[in-house]
Amino acid sequence: MKPPLPITPAEIVAARHRIAGIVQPTPLELSRPLSALVGAEIWLKLELAQVTGSFKLRGAANALRQLPPTTRVVACSAGNHALGIAHAAAITGHAVTLVVPATASPAKIAALRRYPVELILHGDGYAAAEAEALRLAATHGWQFVSPYNDPAVIAGQGTLAVEVWEALPTAGTVIVAVGGGGLASGVGIWAKALNPRIRVIGVQAAASAAMAAALQAGKVVPAPDEPTLADGLAGGIDPDTITLPILQHVLDEMVLVEEAAIARAMRWLLDEHHLIAEGSAAVPLAALLEGKIGNLRGQQVVALICGRNVASATLQQILAAPPKV
Repeated sequence: MKPPLPITPAEIVAARHRIAGIVQPTPLELSRPLSALVGAEIWLKLELAQVTGSFKLRGAANALRQLPPTTRVVACSAGNHALGIAHAAAITGHAVTLVVPATASPAKIAALRRYPVELILHGDGYAAAEAEALRLAATHGWQFVSPYNDPAVIAGQGTLAVEVWEALPTAGTVIVAVGGGGLASGVGIWAKALNPRIRVIGVQAAASAAMAAALQAGKVVPAPDEPTLADGLAGGIDPDTITLPILQHVLDEMVLVEEAAIARAMRWLLDEHHLIAEGSAAVPLAALLEGKIGNLRGQQVVALICGRNVASATLQQILAAPPKV
């Protein structure tokens, strides 16, 4: 018998009440052009409309709401989790230190500088930023809030799924981007509690696919970490992460997409829906456009488009590139 999951649907419901007033519900929009291409009813959950431009606010708000206001918080992030912590802290009153890679998206760094937080640019990737954040937590006794390896964060991310199935209770498949696995864990817990037959499909950039490697090996293993448009999904994962065993329970399939497919998906969403998505948010769409996911015909499918925080220079490069034939 499999051990019980560390987060329950009841905790996701509690998180939804806890974060009300910080997090806003986001639209669920039918994509007629994508539905015609795929042969299924494809709905886009536009979490890119969230106030910080990303779903990460949900988990950050749920974590901070459960900490005393005198607690100093330290977090690391490729950008979106840091934005979530900064925005939530501006409401809860927590003092915050954020450690972000010096190579993070300039758009995310610029947005972070608008908040009254201590911002530290450190290292050339997520691993270095996390190590520095953990060092600060240990040195000063601050509370570290992981972007994915935290039950409160996972429960907060799961509130996105509550909105999906309230709006579309007959959805049979959900496609979700995977990095550290916090979003996929929360969404998967809620979806499988509603109906074990709901398909939960994860998508990760092939250039940096630590979770895909861990799922294949059954444990966290070394994996390539190359530059990717899906920078918010990049980097390694903690050896003791609680998301791996959760995803082993709730994911039905894991799909990898290449950089050209991610760029094509970003262009397609702008052309067809006039929406800007960052690379991390476009990977579910990339998997659909590339025909990577089978057995969808005639179904109601939800693709989570989870963020919009892409640098204008990156977007310009993608739009200037010749379209894939």
